[in-house]
Amino acid sequence: MAKRSTSRRIAMQALFQADHAGIPIKEALELLFESEKFVEETRLFAEELAKGAWDKKEQSDRIIKKHSKDWSIERMGGVDRNILRLALFELMEGETPVQVAIDEAVELAKKYSSDEAAKFINGILGAYVKSR
Repeated sequence: MAKRSTSRRIAMQALFQADHAGIPIKEALELLFESEKFVEETRLFAEELAKGAWDKKEQSDRIIKKHSKDWSIERMGGVDRNILRLALFELMEGETPVQVAIDEAVELAKKYSSDEAAKFINGILGAYVKSR
């Protein structure tokens, strides 16, 4: 399980970097993999998550806009926005149990953003799940 949490962290960092720096997701992943060594399983899962979330970014952003009252995508912090994109990709793909995807997103927010962001992310993901 720890490997999957690490993969999610890497994917979130790559998404943030690609979003913030305007670089391709593949390049963002390569930069992260150069700076730290990971076991193959962790690396592969991080790539799958980051590339999948990046490819579905427009769809995720529409969902975020729909469920975030009075918060535009641009107004959200980059970390929060990309945690949401990652979690929504996992929820849309349906391979990760719903509660695991939400819990992992909330934990990422607590560690890399704030408790307020964790509540915000939990609320958006919960609203999305209820609307499906």
